[in-house]
Amino acid sequence: MTNSIDTNRLKWKCRRGLLELDLVLERYVKTNPPDERLSELLDLPDNDLWDIVCGRSDRYASHLRETVARLRAV
Repeated sequence: MTNSIDTNRLKWKCRRGLLELDLVLERYVKTNPPDERLSELLDLPDNDLWDIVCGRSDRYASHLRETVARLRAV
């Protein structure tokens, strides 16, 4: 994702129903470049994504490992 439309779309997808997830994603977007892997994770339901981010679940595709590690580090 390189242009501003894609970046804005990604930021919009980061707006979630769980406050905790909103806070993590907001910090992540501020410190990491936008990427397709994050967009793929954002297609997950809030509760599933939160379980991945907080380490309760490892049910995600292996190519997302690096992005998940960065999210968990936030």
